[in-house]
Amino acid sequence: MADVVIQTTNLSKELTSSLLRRKVRILSGLNLTVVKGETFGLIGPNGAGKTTSIKLMLGLMRATEGNAEILGMPAGDKRALAQLGYLPENPYFYSHLTGREFLDFVGQLFGIERQDRKERARELLETVRLTEAADMQMRKYSKGMLQRLGIAQSLINRPEVVFWDEPMSGLDPIGRRDVRQILSHLKEKGTTIFFNSHLLPDVNEVCDRVGVMNRGRLVVDEQVKNISAGGNYKDLEDFFLEFVSKDDANIKASSNASNSTNSNCDTSSEEARS
Repeated sequence: MADVVIQTTNLSKELTSSLLRRKVRILSGLNLTVVKGETFGLIGPNGAGKTTSIKLMLGLMRATEGNAEILGMPAGDKRALAQLGYLPENPYFYSHLTGREFLDFVGQLFGIERQDRKERARELLETVRLTEAADMQMRKYSKGMLQRLGIAQSLINRPEVVFWDEPMSGLDPIGRRDVRQILSHLKEKGTTIFFNSHLLPDVNEVCDRVGVMNRGRLVVDEQVKNISAGGNYKDLEDFFLEFVSKDDANIKASSNASNSTNSNCDTSSEEARS
């Protein structure tokens, strides 16, 4: 059996609404397994719980219920974090630094030796096509350039597992092609990849398996080859829309049934009082 790299069990998260002062469940009962060398894509509507799932797996948020393990260690364990690469959805950079300086800074956080940091930064800047802008302050970078640098920093420590949240955000078609090539190279090396994206053609091309999230729940996960045997991303799009629509319909039907039951109870109580 393949080595399990990512494992979540009944992973759930509740937040308290600041407006209504009541608890809102934003992730409910996520059970998921990703094995070594697999590329897993998490797709779903805005607000479905994709980013929350990643943050819980990394230990950036604390679960209300359930647990997550990465490389056999609890979410947030420093030993696991040292072997991970992470690109957040909205990365923050120290804008006064140059791209090269920032990669050197990240390398220091991982304890990488100076000469190795220098060489690694050079390699990654070339990989993400930022060599010419390497010594430019990041305040002068475009959105796409910052995204490329974010991808570079997530790979500085040669991670065993990569978590990317919307890696194609802000990239033009050339940038998206470059990221797909980077993903393919990582797959060849046996890196385990977990990422969120709204761009189904890219998900279809690079993922081994996809999961569809809706309203905080994983409604289905399936091998891409079983969905899109001919490589047509429209098959994945239809798959996605079908399961989200079914889930919405089930939730609506359940809500209507609950309201009807409550209404009948109220009527019976009123009659009893009469």
